[in-house]
Amino acid sequence: MSLKIYDILRLDILKDAKVIAGEKLVKDRVVQWVSAMEMPVESFVRKNELVLTTAIGCGQILKEFEKFLQDVMDSEATALAVALGRHVFEIPHEIIELANKNQFILIEIPWEVRFSEIIEEVMLQLNDINYKESRKSEKVQQELLNLILKETDLTCIANYLYQNVGYPVIITDQIGTIQAHSEEIPSLLDNWREYAVKGIIPARKKSSLSSHDPMIQKIQTIKIEGYFIVQLPVIQVSGNTQDFLFVILPSYISLDKFLTQYTVNVLEHAVTTIALWFSRKNAVEEAKLLLHDSFIKELINGEFTSLEQAVSRAEIVGYNLKLPYICIIGAPENLKTLFQTRNIDKGAYQQWTESMIHYLKEEIYYAANSLKKEVMITYQEQQLFVFLEISLENKKEGVTNFLDLVERRLRSLLPKVVISWGIGNYNEDIFGFKESYENAKVALNICRNKKGVGNRVMYENTRVDRVLLNLFQNSEMKEIIMTTVEPLLEYNNQRNLDLIETISTYNRYQGNVSKTAKALFLHRQSLLYRLRKIEELTGLSLVDPDDLFLLDLSIKTWKMGN
Repeated sequence: MSLKIYDILRLDILKDAKVIAGEKLVKDRVVQWVSAMEMPVESFVRKNELVLTTAIGCGQILKEFEKFLQDVMDSEATALAVALGRHVFEIPHEIIELANKNQFILIEIPWEVRFSEIIEEVMLQLNDINYKESRKSEKVQQELLNLILKETDLTCIANYLYQNVGYPVIITDQIGTIQAHSEEIPSLLDNWREYAVKGIIPARKKSSLSSHDPMIQKIQTIKIEGYFIVQLPVIQVSGNTQDFLFVILPSYISLDKFLTQYTVNVLEHAVTTIALWFSRKNAVEEAKLLLHDSFIKELINGEFTSLEQAVSRAEIVGYNLKLPYICIIGAPENLKTLFQTRNIDKGAYQQWTESMIHYLKEEIYYAANSLKKEVMITYQEQQLFVFLEISLENKKEGVTNFLDLVERRLRSLLPKVVISWGIGNYNEDIFGFKESYENAKVALNICRNKKGVGNRVMYENTRVDRVLLNLFQNSEMKEIIMTTVEPLLEYNNQRNLDLIETISTYNRYQGNVSKTAKALFLHRQSLLYRLRKIEELTGLSLVDPDDLFLLDLSIKTWKMGN
């Protein structure tokens, strides 16, 4: 409900008023304020205001009158009513044309009609409407609170808002993941997750609409796929924005038309209600997450003394420890680099990282559910610790299928995220969880050192690598290894010539100079020069099998230890 110019013109006090410009607009244009104003206008006229004037400052000077009218129109007033008589006897046709050209309502009123009486009548109308709107919005507030008290789910709240604001509603958490939405949601929903991952939704820009209403100042807008999305933050008890409310408007609906006083009141009550709903839910979720993380941490630390004790604890958090599990550690390698390439406020890194981990966890859960396998996940020490249910008959195939599915979906959702995977062995009994975790940790370390980031390694395939690691941990062996490798490293630092890669490639091709030169894109003579330099720096002969073995062993062991 709103007051239109048409309603004001029907007042008895304005029965002799005459609309001389914008007559077709009187049933559409809203009035929220009324005032008497003379030149200069400056910033004293508000949007949607009915301005009453005698035009005393204009006199018979056309340019002054045009400037006065233009200033009123620029202030986004609804209409200008001019009292004819003492200062203006007739409104010039140039003024009427200017008003019509700008689709602005211009009204003539008799001199004898007092402005104070007009203002009084209009204010009575406005107050009556505001009172009815207030009572209507209070009813909505009460209904929303009743929904909370009945512990209604968030979808019911979204549908109730849809009925009262007239447009589809989406409620998300702080990273844009949809928690609930109303009926009749547009096709935009299909691509919502992609927009959230790209940081388009929710909008993070520090801007707000110009308004005296603090509620409207919190609103941000997003234009996507022909829709005009109104975004409101849901502020929780901590004072932080934890969640968001979105209203999806068609592009042809202007924000001004949507944001009536009633709608603003409903939205204000809505964000308060949603904050209460999430506060209750988050308290439960945080406690549950803490229990899950704590339980998995105790598993990998070997803190349970018996399987029975662990099974009992697992049941509390909803896990079944009687199934066979294998530990997989996933290490996201480039989140910080990815964040720096995006146009996001640096202070949002923690929140952005949490959103990425959330999506990674979601895909892991999806993959496990698709394969009908139980899974336990926690994110600690910047790594994902995953315990996946396996079949003892085909452990390797099960893990491979699982990670293939995870990576295939991540390539679509988060194509630039690089993850390294270390896969442990299956070990029986309660202490098998810790052993599998330790296996996965070793496998991840070997994966990074040997294959580089973005790969996966199974512990059972690392026997040689583990031998090399053990060699490197022996002080006497480490001294021999470093004595052999350090001259090559020093030469690379001085000349920027990677002799370690040269000899590694040479060994890979079993001493075949032609194949090695081709693989390194070197001229044969250049390769021979490098090989002689390696012999000179290390004091080892490449034609002596023992020397060549020591050199190859030293380089491989050094790579494992670094």
